Amino acid sequence: MDYVAPTSRELDRIEVEPTAADSGSGCHAGAERLHAEATAAGKGELLEGFARDYPKGPHDQPQSMCPAFGSLRVGLRMRRTATILSGSACCVYGLTFTSHFYGAKRSVGYVPFSSETLVTGKLFEDIRDAVHEIADPALYDTIIVTNLCVPTASGVPLQLLPKEINGVRVVGIDVPGFGVPTHAEAKDVLAGAMLAFARAEAAAGPVALPRERSDRPTITLLGEMFPADPVVIGQLLAPLGLAAGPVVPTREWRELYGALDCAAVAAIHPFYTASVREFTAAGRSVVGSAPVGADGTAAWLDAIGNACGIAADKVAAAKNAILPAIRGALAAMPIKGRVTVSGYEGSELLVARLLIESGAHVPYVGTACPRTQWSDPDREWLEAHGVRINYRASLEQDLAAVEEYGPDLAIGTTPVVQHAKAKGMPALYFTNLISARPLMGPAGAGSLATVINAAIAGKDRMASMKSFFEGVGEGHTAGIHEELPVDRPDFKARYAARRIAAAKASEAIGS
Repeated sequence: MDYVAPTSRELDRIEVEPTAADSGSGCHAGAERLHAEATAAGKGELLEGFARDYPKGPHDQPQSMCPAFGSLRVGLRMRRTATILSGSACCVYGLTFTSHFYGAKRSVGYVPFSSETLVTGKLFEDIRDAVHEIADPALYDTIIVTNLCVPTASGVPLQLLPKEINGVRVVGIDVPGFGVPTHAEAKDVLAGAMLAFARAEAAAGPVALPRERSDRPTITLLGEMFPADPVVIGQLLAPLGLAAGPVVPTREWRELYGALDCAAVAAIHPFYTASVREFTAAGRSVVGSAPVGADGTAAWLDAIGNACGIAADKVAAAKNAILPAIRGALAAMPIKGRVTVSGYEGSELLVARLLIESGAHVPYVGTACPRTQWSDPDREWLEAHGVRINYRASLEQDLAAVEEYGPDLAIGTTPVVQHAKAKGMPALYFTNLISARPLMGPAGAGSLATVINAAIAGKDRMASMKSFFEGVGEGHTAGIHEELPVDRPDFKARYAARRIAAAKASEAIGS
């Protein structure tokens, strides 16, 4: 059956309904039960904090990878940092993919549990013993211990771990799939916890100096970005007498002190709510958006100037020096075509701004991240250019946008790309092909054009491939058959019910 595109009004009201196959198993499906158990086990205040910092959408939460993927990645990228996970073996096994995928070349610690150790509290003792065992100051500055879904639901109290062992810091966090909506926000959970720890250390007395320290006031950059972007931002700030500070999440502990010791914070990724809270507590102002395109760069430099008390004529001179180069780069690499944008990294609005200034028509932007005050400058600019923005977008909403707008190119997550290509539309995976390029300043202007234009130019090739594979079937009819397979929804329903019952029985004994 062909996909029937919703109307524009229907698009904004689409919600995700749980299916029989989803209910009763996994961190997403058992969210209500796990949430209730965690609250009863003493984690209610933690979950209330998550709900304030990371409000969910009308469909509960986006369909995304395990959120611990994000916080684990942050820890694995830090020097002299050990990581320990506490959770179900299957979850830990899957999350070790992160260390292999990002080439961390280090082990991920794991504290296993059984029904007995979980119920009796022995699991916490095992975690404490593991932390003491690896707390070697010759190897580590910090140990990060993370509770996954089951230990969080069972109330394993990581806050009772010692804050320091042999000079090695111990940071315990909970990153349950039923409390933290996306892996992007889980980065903030860990970054915020580390900033709070570092802020307390700085308040208590002298701390280690960062390896690199500017002699000018710095702007801390909040959110992971392409490695060239901080360099470009530093060049934009230099005429103002400012320098680019550390990027949070940082690569080592002492950079946290440098991040806190700044003139202002640039929320390049606007969803780092816990981190912003720590910067605000340290007396630092926070500026939203980023220097993308000509309009974005001009507005961002104005905002930085206001936050740091830079004279207006100095800011104007800085803009006059850089904006012609950005406009020239945009004009030299135009993008012609309709493009829909969706993703879960948090930079989707910035990418859409750059595409529009490059000449593309962008009718829709979907992001798995929430709306915050620090994304308002981008939201307002995009809406003024006729863009529909969908925060906490579901997969169904992103797919509906592709159907409604029939773009020349769909940028999105893996299933969005898969859906578009199955219909013969060019598509690009946001994380690997769009995020892996500079976005800021003159370097960002035109950086997307080559890959975008090449993809759009491949539309005829996509149509040829669709024509070539026409008739091989989809779903239960996929493949070439002498007799077409018969769908058996009744059998599927019975099998799903048995599987759900078995999963509930397994969860009841704590496995």
